[in-house]
Amino acid sequence: MMALQIDGSHGEGGGQILRTAMALAGILRQPVEIHNVRSGRKKPGLRPQHLMAVKGMALITGAKVEGAEPGSMHLYFEPGQVVPGSYSLDVGTAGSTSLVLQTMIPVLLFAKRPSRVVITGGTHVPWSPSFHYLKEVFVPALQQMGGALRLDMERWGWYPKGGGKVIASISPVPQLSGVDLTWQGKLQDAYVLSAVSNLSMSIAERQRDQVLKRLRDQGGGKQLRIELLKGPSPGTGTVVFIRARFENGVAGFTSLGKRGKPAEKVADDACSDFFRFVASGAAVDDHLADQLVLYMALAKGRSSLIAGRITKHLVTNMWVIEQFLPVRFEVDEETRRVSVEGVSWS
Repeated sequence: MMALQIDGSHGEGGGQILRTAMALAGILRQPVEIHNVRSGRKKPGLRPQHLMAVKGMALITGAKVEGAEPGSMHLYFEPGQVVPGSYSLDVGTAGSTSLVLQTMIPVLLFAKRPSRVVITGGTHVPWSPSFHYLKEVFVPALQQMGGALRLDMERWGWYPKGGGKVIASISPVPQLSGVDLTWQGKLQDAYVLSAVSNLSMSIAERQRDQVLKRLRDQGGGKQLRIELLKGPSPGTGTVVFIRARFENGVAGFTSLGKRGKPAEKVADDACSDFFRFVASGAAVDDHLADQLVLYMALAKGRSSLIAGRITKHLVTNMWVIEQFLPVRFEVDEETRRVSVEGVSWS
């Protein structure tokens, strides 16, 4: 079979092109050749987390791979049959465990038997969905479509040390169902996590207090659950994560601490993103829209969502999907509505 040619510099030009292309290549058993890998980034080419995604995909599909080296801007990936089972991967840095999983989950979801994937690396790091985002937002959204996934975390991994440990248990499904996420509805409840690793709990308490203050100022605070945690980790870090459950969906907002950033500012950033989303009337936040379009294209029937924003990242991801599957996404910029008729993959 001829390799499908994908231009990694298209649109946003980031790692999502690589991840989506490899996931679909694995599902369809379609060889793919990606040029200009991550050419839109300050440090172009393959970084540790991308190489780990390639390694993970090669393991579960017995793929023939060329160009999987640090900094490489060209990758040839020819997958074989998907082999479900138990796999262990170590990114070796604070590279995102979430982004590696994002590549492997869709493929293992259509395998013949359950799989277990253990990944060591970053669990709460910049420029990627945090572990808690995946567990509290992505997993329920996938379950709504019929997907079966469980996530657990044994250690937290912060930038720059990494060392976090995540376990994903994936059960195969015969087919995914289309989904209608075009209205937000009333806020049902909210869960707030304020956590630190190897830092004073007073920081987590200050983060929590600031979230409570902001929610009171906005007239919120009802049906609210707050958790303070000290996460076991080889590194140091802080996070505020807010999960909001609405009548028709779930959204999540993560803010990470860093040296010189006050605890109150960490809380403010998560709260501001939350309030902005509520005001938008969207049913799906930016990260979830990015992740769901792949599953929408594979599902049976028509799927629609209204996103917080139509980002360049989202548009680029839809373009990649359209290179592999006979689908066409309909995008209404004004209403931020994205729709597609899925291919009923099974």
